[in-house]
Amino acid sequence: MKSKIINMGERLKDADDRMLETLFRADPIADDGFSERIVRKIRRRLWVRRLAVPFAAAIGAAVALEPLVTLAAMLIDVVAALPNEVVLASTGWIPPLPTIALGGLLFAALMFVLRMFEE
Repeated sequence: MKSKIINMGERLKDADDRMLETLFRADPIADDGFSERIVRKIRRRLWVRRLAVPFAAAIGAAVALEPLVTLAAMLIDVVAALPNEVVLASTGWIPPLPTIALGGLLFAALMFVLRMFEE
């Protein structure tokens, strides 16, 4: 049995539609590789943009490494100067390390899943 549904978009074509169809059916214009050079430039710029932020972050981390080590050493000296009762009393509320690691992994997995849903 033949379908009685008529696709009006295929049946009704004006002069502009016919002209566009003939243009798209035509052979591409020879440009001596101009299009390929432009595409290569665009792709190169995309890669530069993709790598610029991680590269800048790595340079910033390298610059900040020495002050961070100095700060950590200073904090260790401050904690060592405190009486033992103060240090032991203040660490009672901190959860154990495996719990912190599990929470961090769950948070990272949640962020990954949310990013996948965005795409």
